[in-house]
Amino acid sequence: MSADSGKHTVLVLLDLSSAFDMVDHQILLDRLRDLFGLSGSVLHWFSSYLSGRNFKGKANQQMSQSADLLCGVPQGSVLGPVLFLLYMIPLGEIIQDFSDVSYHLFADDIQLYWSFKPSETHKLDSLMNCLMQIKQWLCKNSLQLNSEKTETLVVAPDDAIPGIKQHLGSLGQDVKPSLKNLGVIFDKDMPLEQHSKQLIRNCFFQLRNISKLQKMVSYEDLELLIHAFVSTWLDYCNSLFSCLNKKELSCLQLIQNSAARILTRTKRRDLSKLFIGSRLLTAINTKF
Repeated sequence: MSADSGKHTVLVLLDLSSAFDMVDHQILLDRLRDLFGLSGSVLHWFSSYLSGRNFKGKANQQMSQSADLLCGVPQGSVLGPVLFLLYMIPLGEIIQDFSDVSYHLFADDIQLYWSFKPSETHKLDSLMNCLMQIKQWLCKNSLQLNSEKTETLVVAPDDAIPGIKQHLGSLGQDVKPSLKNLGVIFDKDMPLEQHSKQLIRNCFFQLRNISKLQKMVSYEDLELLIHAFVSTWLDYCNSLFSCLNKKELSCLQLIQNSAARILTRTKRRDLSKLFIGSRLLTAINTKF
């Protein structure tokens, strides 16, 4: 939408090193008490949940003595991500102080983005100041930014990108023509062609493998396989497909047609059964 209105956009993806393992227990408990009002037995329950854990290290076949674990939220549980998000709440308040900068927090992935007019390139200092504040907050809260995995994307015409990079400081060195954002490949022109090509490649790879099992499994199992390994790829962030051109959309339709032929065990020219198979796939996706 910003590009259509003539604006440029800078997207910065920040990654935290071992984020879940670095959460300071005492800071987390203080935050639960002071920010979220937990007290009494509820706060004691969280304290009990986090404490009493220990770890050992091994190097050159030698095992160290056991030591108390004073940081980290248990992973693989429902509470782990919830506690981590509560731990990160103050960071959102810091970013909100910079009115020009928008953000998304998804677990340990931090996204900063700012859209601006071509004449406002000099105002990118606000984004850099925001990033500096983020680094300071992370340091105070025992978290570390992984600079090697920090990526930057500039959505702008080619002739405008060099000037924008000059105002990005160290981030200008990390500017890439495309990057993966939560499983979706973004590129500087935002046609999503790279994402669709990767999606089509993955789906046809799965369909070829499923077709080898066509004579070995039942209809119901074949249905589950197609949904698990193909439909889920097509369904993920499918609202973005409205940006694709007709050629890319026709390729996605070809995937569904191929899946329908495998499901109904029909040949390419059998249009009547193929239509039934397509209706079946639609019903499968609706059911799941």
